[in-house]
Amino acid sequence: MEIHKIPALRNPVMIIAFSGWNDAAEAATGAVSHILGAWTGSEHAVNDQVGVVPELIADIDPEEFYDFQVNRPIVDVDDSQIRSLTWPGTQVFGIPTPNLDFDFIAVRGVEPSMKWKTFTHDLLDLADDLEVQMIITLGSMLADAPHSRPITVTGSGAHPDIAKRLGVEVSRYEGPTGILGVIADACIRRGIDAVSLWAAIPHYASNSPSPKATLALINALEDFLEISLPQGELHEESREWESEVDELAREDSDVAEYVKALEESKDSAQLSDVSGEELARELERFLRRQSGN
Repeated sequence: MEIHKIPALRNPVMIIAFSGWNDAAEAATGAVSHILGAWTGSEHAVNDQVGVVPELIADIDPEEFYDFQVNRPIVDVDDSQIRSLTWPGTQVFGIPTPNLDFDFIAVRGVEPSMKWKTFTHDLLDLADDLEVQMIITLGSMLADAPHSRPITVTGSGAHPDIAKRLGVEVSRYEGPTGILGVIADACIRRGIDAVSLWAAIPHYASNSPSPKATLALINALEDFLEISLPQGELHEESREWESEVDELAREDSDVAEYVKALEESKDSAQLSDVSGEELARELERFLRRQSGN
């Protein structure tokens, strides 16, 4: 790992997302990318955060952790016909957020191909150096869910004590895991609080990035941390994405019937779940944004 700078951050919360197995419809990496760009322009700024630029803290050397036949480097050509090569890897950024009680550390990269234990050890060593007390991993998975209804986000903790203390469910998943599961397990051993937020992506609409799922993860972060985050264009992009999927469904009668069945199942299951708690979360989120503005 190449350390570029160890910035002075206040009670930093580390947000982690990796493309690949953990990132259906690029929802998770999309959420971290949104956070990285959320405060850099005045149109997305909150209070005094106009012009805040994330600082690159570290790069994780791709040579040691990636199979380049699986995740190949990308060649780009700029307007001057100059070629450049971008290698798959992982970067760590610091984001000062003076209007909040803490700052962010954003980790974004490609899921490593090998040496997961070493990779996780290096990343959490850096987290210790930065005095991180909480890590939130973001993921997205394929599910039998309709695109026309709110994207469900599930929050869980890897240990019953952590889940109870932080007010999330205990993870009961059993089966193959990705790098996020390895990181969560290592956090327990280090005494770092770790929470996972996973968005459920309609499996028939997973070929393109889903801003609706990214927005759902951003909203889940807001609810968990009790903060307001800049939304930018996510609402409009979400509506456009939903309209595009609507059009695709109309063009295929089998898909349209399947979507209708999913909608009916979702609606019937949620009738009993529409509670004051959900309405309260929406109201709290609205009031936080009004306070922030």
